[in-house]
Amino acid sequence: MFRHQGKSRTLLHNLRIATILSFVAGIVNVTGFLAFHQLTTNVTGHFALFISDVANFEFWKGTIFLLYILSFLFGSFFSSFLIEKFKENKRMNVFVLPTLIEVLILVIIAFTSDIATISFPNVIICALLFAMGLQNSLVTKISNAVVRTTHLTGLFTDLGIELSQLCFRGNHHNRTQIIATIKLRIAIICFFFFGGLVGGYLYSKLDIKLNTLLVAAFILAISLFYDDLRYGYIKTKRKYSQRN
Repeated sequence: MFRHQGKSRTLLHNLRIATILSFVAGIVNVTGFLAFHQLTTNVTGHFALFISDVANFEFWKGTIFLLYILSFLFGSFFSSFLIEKFKENKRMNVFVLPTLIEVLILVIIAFTSDIATISFPNVIICALLFAMGLQNSLVTKISNAVVRTTHLTGLFTDLGIELSQLCFRGNHHNRTQIIATIKLRIAIICFFFFGGLVGGYLYSKLDIKLNTLLVAAFILAISLFYDDLRYGYIKTKRKYSQRN
């Protein structure tokens, strides 16, 4: 999922990373909302609230929403910065580092909630938005802007456009590509929704609270080693076949 870059990426590669990361984003979004009553995977709502406070001359009150927005922005910047800085290093998979940082953030938040009372929830919200900025930036760059996983507004817009294109066969001859892209977008939406369901169940029904983020972190960590595990399996299978 993370190994293939640029023209070597296929629809299947994008589908794999899209489903994993959108599932993680769904978990983080619901967990953040249930814990702090704030959205933690996108900034559209925060921007609207910030503008509302500014319009009412409540500048200090609106500062926190500005911090939320900047946290997501800085996460996106930092992820892209790391990718650009190390992309010339052929021995390093540049997309692994932002993902490891995201895993670390989720784990630290979960463990912090176990050993201490969270007195500054806005710090945690900013950290989650930073992590989602990291994720959205890396998946955008690795897929050449084909995949985004932390919010659905653009996805539904693109999905609506592509569904309408199917109604005009004469104007769009690349129907196979359009259908493939539609399937990709539907997969992202479904796994974001499924991640939200799982996150809500773990947080509320199993009552593990912010430890729900450990599930998201575990899934991310496993996805990092997927390519190596798959390659090792194929290599072992070929050796076994040659011996027989």
